[in-house]
Amino acid sequence: MSIFIHILGNNIVPIFTIIALGFVLSKKFDFNIYTLSKMNFYIFVPAFIFVNLYTADLEMNMFKVLIFCIIYLVINDLLARLIARIRNYDMGLTNAFKNSIMFNNSGNIGLSLITLVFSSAPFVIEGKTPYLGQAIAAQIIILVFMNLTMNTIGFYNAGRATRNVKDSIKQIFSLPSIYVIPLALLFKYTQLDITITPLWPALVYIKNGLVPISLITLGVQLSKTEFKFRDMNAHIAVFTRLIVGPILALGFIYLMNFTGVVAQTILIAYSVPTAVNTALIAIECDNNKDFASQVVMMATVLSAITLTLAIYAARVLFPI
Repeated sequence: MSIFIHILGNNIVPIFTIIALGFVLSKKFDFNIYTLSKMNFYIFVPAFIFVNLYTADLEMNMFKVLIFCIIYLVINDLLARLIARIRNYDMGLTNAFKNSIMFNNSGNIGLSLITLVFSSAPFVIEGKTPYLGQAIAAQIIILVFMNLTMNTIGFYNAGRATRNVKDSIKQIFSLPSIYVIPLALLFKYTQLDITITPLWPALVYIKNGLVPISLITLGVQLSKTEFKFRDMNAHIAVFTRLIVGPILALGFIYLMNFTGVVAQTILIAYSVPTAVNTALIAIECDNNKDFASQVVMMATVLSAITLTLAIYAARVLFPI
């Protein structure tokens, strides 16, 4: 029991404290979720992706993580289509449901959680965090892939309910995350040193702001979500994301022979709740906003329990 209390207190509570801060402040000052959404999509996420891609040590094992991400996304897409057909959803709800289980909170919660997990006992040795770099590298691959697909496929899914194909694609290519990925890789592999330019400190400052701003944004979004627990479709989405999702991830971790730090990181990363950006995308595209917000809200609240179990399972199943 003590290890559960330790994980909850050191890894989960700090995350939810910042979310709660955004929730309370939004109730008092009525923060504008659209403004925060734009800041995330157009400033913090692109800077975070650029800096971390440019500085990450991308070993061959990290490309194996990318293969995992692709397979997992495809399987979740197929699973969502199957459930939607059984439940007889229309196009709008089908695509909102797909987004809710395909895209997890790898940025708002995942990155913060991985950082906390591998910066605390038992991963601190003589005051150092020897496993943090490898864990962050794996998480960056997951985060970049998640952001790229969410800002393309996710927007396309949501937009298709209210827009034609041309307008949906146009929306995708208006997002800066699409362009910073090849730009970061270009600078990285042509060995252009941008760390000596005045732009670099600004990018680093913005990058460091992503985690708190994202968690506060999540709190603000939850503060504007009406608490309803009778939507069976939302319950199915939450169960699929928090229970079925980690089980699928565990199966593919074993199939692809991941071990140690990387295996732990993947299992934790794919146990986080539905991405808050799925709700923001639903708002942006005016597609099943209430459903998307309910899923994010319920999944986030319940993940305080499921994430504690996932972190414990990761340590037991994939010892270092």
